[in-house]
Amino acid sequence: MDSAAAITTSLRSACADLEFTVPSEERARYVIGLGLNDALKYLLPDLPPAIYPALLERYRFHFQRQDRDTTLFDGAPQMLRTLHDAGHMLAVATGKSRRGLDRALEATSLDQIFHATRCADEGFSKPHPGMLWWLLDKLDVTRERALMIGDTSHDMEMAVAAEVARVGVAYGAHPRENLLKYVPIACLDTFAELSLWLTQHA
Repeated sequence: MDSAAAITTSLRSACADLEFTVPSEERARYVIGLGLNDALKYLLPDLPPAIYPALLERYRFHFQRQDRDTTLFDGAPQMLRTLHDAGHMLAVATGKSRRGLDRALEATSLDQIFHATRCADEGFSKPHPGMLWWLLDKLDVTRERALMIGDTSHDMEMAVAAEVARVGVAYGAHPRENLLKYVPIACLDTFAELSLWLTQHA
C-alpha cells in the first residue's frame, strides 16, 4: 500500500494539534517503518514519554481518516496470490501496531494470504532483526532461503542484521540512494518492476 503520504501527514498534523515542533516532511518520512514510540523519540527527542499517548492518539485520529482511502498498488493482490499459490511462504514485518495491521489486512481481504505477521508492538522494532528472526523461526525457514522486500533503510538494515537477502523498492518511503547503502540484490523503481523481478527470480 502506498501509505507513506498518509503517515507523514498524520505525524505532522498530530504535532501541530498539540503545538509541538512540526517536523519537516523529510524528517517525518524517515521514521516510516519504525514503531511509533521509536518514531516519536526520533522526531521529538526532548518530549517526555508520558506525553506519547496523547500524541499517538492524535496521530491515529489523522491516520485513520486517511487510511480508508489508501489502496493497494495495482496488481498487488494478484501478485501475492500467485506467490501464495506457487507455495511461497509470505510474511509481514511491520512498524504498524497489531491493531493497525489487522485492520489493513481485513480491509484489503489479504488476511488469508500471509502465513505469519509480526508487528512493532509485539517485540523489537526495526532495525533490530528480532522481527525477522521471529518470522523465520515461526515458519521454519533458514535465513539463506528468505528474502526481505522493503522501502526503507530500516528494512534494509534489519535484513543485514538478520543476514537475509534483501530487495529495495524505491517507490515508497525512502529514496533509492538510502536503500543502496545496504547492498540489496535488486533495487526497483515501480511495483510493476518488483512483480516482474519476482516472477523471474522467486
